[in-house]
Amino acid sequence: MQNLTHLQKHQQFDEFFMIKHNIPVNMRLLEDDFVLPEKDDLHQHMPYEFQIASELSALDTKALRPLRRLGEHAVELAEFLNHQSRKIDLMMSLILQQHTKHEHTYQSIQFGGGIVLGSESEFLIGSTIELKLFLREEASAIFCFAEVIACKPVDDKYHVFLIFTCIREEDQDLLVRASLHLQAANLRKRKHQDKT
Repeated sequence: MQNLTHLQKHQQFDEFFMIKHNIPVNMRLLEDDFVLPEKDDLHQHMPYEFQIASELSALDTKALRPLRRLGEHAVELAEFLNHQSRKIDLMMSLILQQHTKHEHTYQSIQFGGGIVLGSESEFLIGSTIELKLFLREEASAIFCFAEVIACKPVDDKYHVFLIFTCIREEDQDLLVRASLHLQAANLRKRKHQDKT
């Protein structure tokens, strides 16, 4: 990622599907000499709350896997466990959102393989950013690092275009799932409106 040209970063940003949706994001500008961690070491840089949320998610996946071998009798048990898991996810989401610092809180304009944020101030291209994304619909949060690849004035604000430079694969997958869920919900809503 760090060896890509500016054009390649823009091309990578444009490769992914982007959905227009507002999610709260904590964004913190890092020092110029900040060294990005390797993906395998990202977990060590996460705030403790994010580490716990990550471990809970991994436990959910492991807990449900053995039930698949039990056949049809496990369907109700799996459904019950999914509901319990959802409750824990909602509580963790609440805890993670309380971890936000309001002076660093922004709203996304769109997200997918990267993210576009609305900002009152301009950001320099190439700046390294620490991000905490709060996906309310998925009852989860993501901690990652990103780079500013564009900053465009729009009306009286700026649109800051960020490409993820250090994000866990499971979190990238979560963003893709979240964008697909939101798109499906938007299509259902549009279909319902067309019927009325």
